[in-house]
Formats: sequence, structure tokens, C-alpha cells
Amino acid sequence: MADRCKRGGNSEGYSVVLRFILVLVLAVLVRGARVTSRIRERVSAPVLRFGKDGTFKIVQVADMHYADGATTSCQDVLPEQYATCSDLNTTIFLNRVIAEEKPDLLLFSGDNIMQEDCKDPIASMNMAFGPAIEAGIPWAAVLGNHDQEGNMSRERVMSYIASMDYSVSTVNPSGDTCSGIDGFGNFVLEVFGAAGSPQAHKSVMNLYLVDSGDYSTLSPKIRGYGWIHETQSTWIKKMSKKLQLAYLNDAPAQPQPAPSLAYFHIPLPEYSNLAPGQFKGVKQEGISSAQINSGFLTTLLEGGDVKAIFVGHDHVNDFCGDVHGLKLCYAGGFGYHAYGKAGWDRRTRVVSAALSKDEHSEWQGVRSIVTWKRLDNAKFDMIDAESVWGQDSNSVQ
Repeated sequence: MADRCKRGGNSEGYSVVLRFILVLVLAVLVRGARVTSRIRERVSAPVLRFGKDGTFKIVQVADMHYADGATTSCQDVLPEQYATCSDLNTTIFLNRVIAEEKPDLLLFSGDNIMQEDCKDPIASMNMAFGPAIEAGIPWAAVLGNHDQEGNMSRERVMSYIASMDYSVSTVNPSGDTCSGIDGFGNFVLEVFGAAGSPQAHKSVMNLYLVDSGDYSTLSPKIRGYGWIHETQSTWIKKMSKKLQLAYLNDAPAQPQPAPSLAYFHIPLPEYSNLAPGQFKGVKQEGISSAQINSGFLTTLLEGGDVKAIFVGHDHVNDFCGDVHGLKLCYAGGFGYHAYGKAGWDRRTRVVSAALSKDEHSEWQGVRSIVTWKRLDNAKFDMIDAESVWGQDSNSVQ
């Protein structure tokens, strides 16, 4: 009897110990799950707004063509550069631009990765956009014609971009402004006035980001590159009208619409209208636009708020010119795995907008927008500064 009681007592003790251990294990697992959840939780970017100094700066990164990092070779560099040049040179350049220009927004305008050269497109995107995330800078991306050339679809690529830390990208708009829109990566970014100013709760500048497609959807009858479709033009018209009405009528009411900029990858056919002497920068290759002119420039001109278009795609063109009062600009090639021209520095285009002040020295709407380029050379040269748009005759500040 005593022995049975003793054995029963041990069994009960063991049971208590086992329950205690089980509770501890569960606690550790739950805590671990919470930590993992926190680690994996997406870090949202802050609201885009003009700084206390009344400026907002955008750095456009065109055509990185990122692949596998250190093991990916460079194209079109000087002979002495080949041995040590890789995707990492693109990363170094991006870190340099971030450190020197201190942008408020990084904007990647397509062909961000070269998926057909990637072992893992997600790893490639992590490396390509990594400097923006590490710096904690809001960034956005649209797609080019190479981002999806592998086993990861265009929609999945854009979805992953939209899910990344500090990304302000959207796969596509929703609601009554959009119905069956073509492409992936059509969205608007609203840039609000300076904190504490009368315009702090209003968008004083808008950025339209558009998927210009990859290749013709009418091949083999019509070959070549993609174009912006009617559904996208319809969406732009609706958004433009909505944003203009809000800016003009919501307190404090404004006398004219807020300026807007458009970013996408493939240039419009109208880029070919610019002849030598009509632009600043260089044209070293043909304009690789679609064979179809879908009338998107007309859409923007009719809307009236877009002041400039910024594209990539043609890596050794970096010019800006005026067509019907609208600036048409290239960024020039950024990435070292992308084709280029040996001895012609990789580059980036910077856009800086500045606010006006009223008689009480309070920040108001946008006064001027200027642009320049930075070269990846020893001096980090700044070239071709010019006015994009202004309320007055002032050009580069």
C-alpha cells in the first residue's frame, strides 16, 4: 500500500513537472512566434511631404538590371574595369547617391532586375532595393520589360515590391477610379505640404506612376515594345480631375492645380519629335518606343497638371526637351549589368521641387521644379541643371 502510494506520488509529481515543462515550451514558442511576426512585419514608409526647408527631392534610378550581386558581371565598361566590376558597383553607386543627395523619395523606373539572369528574383530584388530599405527612405518602383522575364510573373514581381519595407508602391488602384486597368503598378503618390504649414494636409504635388508594359500584345502583327493602354489613360483622367478639384476647392483653396510628374519605363513615341538643339543632354541611340501611339501624351496635355515625364529604357540617352509645353526626360542608365557605353559614366536623374512663401513667410504650394544629373565618377559630377516648371521665370535655384 505504501509502495503504491509512493509510486502514485511520483507519477503525480512527474505529471506536474511535465505540465510545467510543456507550459514553458509553449511560452517560448508563442514568444518566438511573436518575435518572428515582429521581424516579418512590413515597415511602412512615412507620409510623403515637403521638408521644413520647403523642398522635396526625388532620385530616379533607371535600368539597374540587377541579377545575382557579386557574381554578375558588368557590361560596357572600360577594359581595366571588367575584372572587378559586378552588380555590387550598382549598389555602391546607389549608396553614394543616397548619401550625397539625401533624397526624400527614391523612384526606380523599371528594368530594376534582369530576371532572366537571376537565380532567385526575390533575392535579386532584395539586393537591388536594399540600400533604400537600409537607409529608411520611402521608395517606389514601376516595371520595365525585363523585370518579369523568368519564372516570376509581372504581377508577382509588383506584389513583392509593394510588400517590401518602406515601399510606397501599389500593385494597382482600387475603387471607383479604376475598373479593369491594364498592367501592374499603376498608382498615384501624393506629396503633402510642409508640416505646420497651411498646406500640411493637402497634396501640393502629385506623382503618377504607370506600367508602360513590356512587349506588344498584338504580336506578330505588331511587334516591339508595349504601350500605355486606354484603361490606364481613363484612370489618369479620373485621378487628375479628382486631385485638381480637391486642391482648388478644399481649404485653403488654391488659384491653380498642383503640379504633377509622371514616371514610367518605355518612352512615348513623341520623344522622337525632339531634334538636336531642342534638348539638354545627349541622344546616343534611337527612341525605343512602341510602334503604336496610344495617345497618352494627349491625355496628359488635356489633364493639364502633368509638367514632365521621366523614363528610362534607352540607357545612353539622358536628355530633357520640351514638347507642347511638357518636359520629356530620360534618366540615363544607372546599372552596371545593363548595356551602356564604355567611358560614359553611369548616372541618375534628380528632381527637386521648392515651395513658395506667402507674406507671412508660411510655406504654400510649389513654386518651382528643377532637375539635374549625377555621374558615378571620381567627382560625382552634377551636370545639365535645368528648370522643369515654375510659377515664374526663375530657373535653377
